[in-house]
Amino acid sequence: MALGKSTTKNVKRSILLGLFLLSANVGAEALSLAAAPFETYVADDGEPSRINSLLHEAFAKMDDTQVDLQIMREAFLGSAVRAKRVDGEFAYIDLGEKQQGIVLSRPYLPLTLYATGKGPEVENVKLFPHLKGHRVAIENRFANTPTFRLLKNIKWSRNPSTYDAFRQLADDRAPFLITSKLLIDEFNLLLASVDEELLRFSAKPLLTSGFRLALHSDVPNAQGFLSTFNAVIDAMQQDGSYNRLLGIHWLLKDVNNDGVADFIANSRITTAASPLSTAYALDNSLPSETSLFIVDGVQYADFDQAKLSLTAPVTPRESLLDPELYDLMLKRW
Repeated sequence: MALGKSTTKNVKRSILLGLFLLSANVGAEALSLAAAPFETYVADDGEPSRINSLLHEAFAKMDDTQVDLQIMREAFLGSAVRAKRVDGEFAYIDLGEKQQGIVLSRPYLPLTLYATGKGPEVENVKLFPHLKGHRVAIENRFANTPTFRLLKNIKWSRNPSTYDAFRQLADDRAPFLITSKLLIDEFNLLLASVDEELLRFSAKPLLTSGFRLALHSDVPNAQGFLSTFNAVIDAMQQDGSYNRLLGIHWLLKDVNNDGVADFIANSRITTAASPLSTAYALDNSLPSETSLFIVDGVQYADFDQAKLSLTAPVTPRESLLDPELYDLMLKRW
């Protein structure tokens, strides 16, 4: 039995207030926000891109808002932002860089970096020092940041792309890889499709950050824009939109500010058989016996009640990684 109406009702007032502020201060000229390509997250070539999908839908909910998303090489992104050829970034990750003259949204998508590898030894890794002396593959987008430059006792094997980083594991050139949990999951879907043993990963994330909007502080009504954006994202995270756009059955987030994570589902993709243990956390809260279950924005007191509304058929999802691109790698696995 449902406990109440859609959880999005609690944020409607803040969204409406933010929209009023936005429409009062942002004109017809579009904001220009840029990011570098990041496989399965950001793309401009029609490939699956979770962040593109999330932001296009979020901005569509923000009336009188025009946002131009530009994709550019990492080498050009920094200079474009510094020279103010764009108004900011749409997939900004805070990894220790100095933040001057910019204002940030709240993280709209967590980034949890794990160590992963073929063997069981990676499951004993809980901290970066546990990788001391080992060769570890990593993408340049992470390696070239203050946070990772401080880690001196790890033999980093730097790579320009996600594909090249996973290839380090495939070719046994590095026993470990640092990458996001979502990417590990996508690669494991590829491995499962060819009946290979799945990658294992560290006992806990070694680093937790998140994707944010970053605007120059002199953009007109920058704070009002970000406040509206934050409210829209809160609603989308609670009403099942994120499940649909991310392709994830269960999400975890504290929706009622009681300090306990609640389980969030979408009846069109979440099945009654979907294990709660695979829920992807959107914040740092943990579930407990008092966790709510939210399906399409409607709250239920327990899983038995919630699963009555989960009628989606069980249909295995394909990986967001391109199977043709990774075909040779999988054959050599």
